[in-house]
Amino acid sequence: MRIGIPKEIKNHEYRVGLTPASVRELVANGHQLLVQTGAGAAIGLADEQYMAAGAQIVGDAASVFAQAEMIVKVKEPQPQECAMLREGQILYTYLHLAPDPEQTAALVKSGAICIAYETITGPGGGLPLLAPMSEVAGRMSIQAGAAHLEKSKGGMGVLLGGVPGVAPAHVVIIGAGVVGTHALQMAVGMGARVTVLDKSVDRLRQLDLVFGNRITTAYSNAQALEEAVLSAELVIGGVLIPGAAAPKLVTRDMVSRMKKGSVIVDVAIDQGGCFETSHATTHAEPTFLVDGVIHYCVANMPGAVARTSTFALNNATIGHAVALANKGWKQALRDNPHLKAGLNVAAGQVTYEAVARDLGYEYVAADSLLS
Repeated sequence: MRIGIPKEIKNHEYRVGLTPASVRELVANGHQLLVQTGAGAAIGLADEQYMAAGAQIVGDAASVFAQAEMIVKVKEPQPQECAMLREGQILYTYLHLAPDPEQTAALVKSGAICIAYETITGPGGGLPLLAPMSEVAGRMSIQAGAAHLEKSKGGMGVLLGGVPGVAPAHVVIIGAGVVGTHALQMAVGMGARVTVLDKSVDRLRQLDLVFGNRITTAYSNAQALEEAVLSAELVIGGVLIPGAAAPKLVTRDMVSRMKKGSVIVDVAIDQGGCFETSHATTHAEPTFLVDGVIHYCVANMPGAVARTSTFALNNATIGHAVALANKGWKQALRDNPHLKAGLNVAAGQVTYEAVARDLGYEYVAADSLLS
């Protein structure tokens, strides 16, 4: 199979779909790799490394899309990339379709086979291709929040961990999944006072066994959420419903009553965000202000640490990439129900139920296209 790796073009996105090591793996399986020149240059992965791994360097994205049978990316295709997709071509990348009707319409129109990293499941449950980036984003959320609490960044001028004789900041983490757990580790390590909310008492119990009285756990309901948010200096939103738009848990009214100069970091922004006041931002302009509260809503947070993120992502994605290339998409999905869960759009049909429901499309089960 001819596999193409275009250079990412989203704002301040320096990750790359395949590392030279992943290219070598696919070449060893008999496939032809086409890498756009400079695709990995920003993170120290030179064209020469890709050529040494067996790839052919191609001059521009149009040539990559035109020649490749499968496109491997990191972020969702931008409008000009969607326009280059064609019927039957495989797209293997993050998509986050539920809050993005324009991209969904473009992918449906293309007739391409669109497999989303973020909805592929794992044998033990969870979302193993989303997990590494959630780990990065969770850790980064505390770094970003701590920085924007500084007065020079518009914050209230609070040191996250405090100092002897001065109380630390109160960090509230909504959601105790992968994002929330990694944010929690960082916040505790920096000496903050931490409250974590979740609907799963079992998960809160697990965290309590690990962190004990260094954190406060709370069952997430409207009352507990409101009390925690209003007392916080930093609020991290890490709620996820796989493939679906994130629920708006923190209302505009609650934001209006938060402390002035406090900070919100909405890690759920890829799926639309869990704060009613959120909208996606970029690394170039990461924040905006609503009612005196700083909102950090960068939709590709792990792109800021692009080298770490690329290698972590490839560890999770390469196995399925090899299966898709070796078997073709239909057989690969027949053989692996977890990979089949990643099929979001195929041949002009929406094949992921939550996306179809949220955006008003007819849902077509993947199995009907595999027979």
